[in-house]
Amino acid sequence: MPTEAPILAVSNLTKRFGGVTALEGVGFELRRGEVLALAGDNGAGKSTLIKAISGVHQPDEGSIVYKGEPVTLNNPRHAREIGIETIYQDLALADNLDVGANIFLGREPVAPLLGFLPRIDRRRMRDAAREVLATLEVDIAEKKLGLPVRNLSGGQRQAVAIGRAIFWKAELLIMDEPTAALGVPEQRKVVELIRRLRQQNVAVIFISHNLVDIFAVADRILVLRRGLAAGERRPEQTSHDEIVRLMIGG
Repeated sequence: MPTEAPILAVSNLTKRFGGVTALEGVGFELRRGEVLALAGDNGAGKSTLIKAISGVHQPDEGSIVYKGEPVTLNNPRHAREIGIETIYQDLALADNLDVGANIFLGREPVAPLLGFLPRIDRRRMRDAAREVLATLEVDIAEKKLGLPVRNLSGGQRQAVAIGRAIFWKAELLIMDEPTAALGVPEQRKVVELIRRLRQQNVAVIFISHNLVDIFAVADRILVLRRGLAAGERRPEQTSHDEIVRLMIGG
């Protein structure tokens, strides 16, 4: 298990929306190469928590320390710039573009044409896509790399979204319901991708309603209930039944 200082330390995080307290006094630590699963029913505060960490919401109270420094995340771009990437359930892929274009989306490399005319360097994008997917041990046929990503399977599309984050040097990856709406074989592929991220020393926050996936991949499970931290467990020291009891109370 990782033993160095936390890459992320969240303390007493609280977020209110009008008279509703969506998150109250939540704290945890996360180290490189560690997978923390967030479990909780709808309305438990999971989305509010990850949006605070990814710069979507600014907390009303509490602190976020990233790589040993207190940070105020003004927006998602700021979070990405310092190495915090979030992959939401919809993946934010451009379905009409190929794999390489999605890896570089909004940051396309330019090369001169005929020595002076700028053009998008599609060969470099394709090569980079091939290389980053190889580091994740993802096999996408060469002919499919040039097709719109709408032609890929759900698991392959997840791999493209993860590959984009890794290519741009994500050190902390937040994954929101990555196995939702996938069949069992595709779910297994995503679980394997998360394990490879751990091997690459990437810290992962993994949000899921699927306890089988959580127990398969998490080093620790943080359970939220009604905006509060209801408990934290290691998978080998707990059970599905106990996690459910923490989620619903009683």
